Amino acid sequence: MLALASVVTTPSDRFQYTPPAAAHQARRILIKPNLGYPVGPPATVSLAVLGEVLRSLQAHSPRAEIFIVEGVCSKVAFDTIMAKLGVHQLLSDRVHLLNADELELVEYPNRSPNPVRFKTMWAPRLLQEVDCGLSVSAFKRTQLKGVPLISASLKNLYGLFPRARYKARSANSRGQLHRPSVPLVLQDVYYTLGQYFAGGVVDCTQKFVSRDWQPDRGDSVPVGQVIYGDSLLAVDRAACQVGQEAIPDYITALEQSASGQK
Repeated sequence: MLALASVVTTPSDRFQYTPPAAAHQARRILIKPNLGYPVGPPATVSLAVLGEVLRSLQAHSPRAEIFIVEGVCSKVAFDTIMAKLGVHQLLSDRVHLLNADELELVEYPNRSPNPVRFKTMWAPRLLQEVDCGLSVSAFKRTQLKGVPLISASLKNLYGLFPRARYKARSANSRGQLHRPSVPLVLQDVYYTLGQYFAGGVVDCTQKFVSRDWQPDRGDSVPVGQVIYGDSLLAVDRAACQVGQEAIPDYITALEQSASGQK
């Protein structure tokens, strides 16, 4: 196991999760998993990784209510996708599955000194009502207009935004969050919701590689690692290094912006 600052990289077959401090003895925890498509890993996060995160959270916070919150990006219904992926086997009297598109919403301010497009964004009120938020994602590379797009713990937060408000041509997706570009809008997402997430987990057991923009149709590349830590940006940077992908411009821009605010 290799530990660098706030990031841990460990072989998938020996993954034992240690939650961030905010999760220890927490009363309410929100997990945002990458489960938005009716397709198994690596297009979505594996139940092995998600299950280990849940096991460890329950060990550290046995009285916590845990909310698994996802908003799908498919014409297939939420309940159908969750059943197909086997998510219900992880649920219990203290572990609940919620559809982000059905939750009460509030308007969150964008705390960026220079918002790209959205000065505020709508997302579930529940984010404000938990002690700890965690992003548990797959690791994916798609292509948008011929440019690679890396999806990891930060991009995973897209599923929290209501499709009814952020749809464009398709009611099944969040097309408004693709304009002017995903890398630019991710900067708004980070400064709007990033503060509510105390840590991230990236399942790099396999890397998903799409030949085009489609995040649920592509090839699997074995990597065999899981990366986790208490910073979404640091976790995503480490995942890119482990997955042998170039560090995305949006990560570099956010790191520089955050550094300038200190």
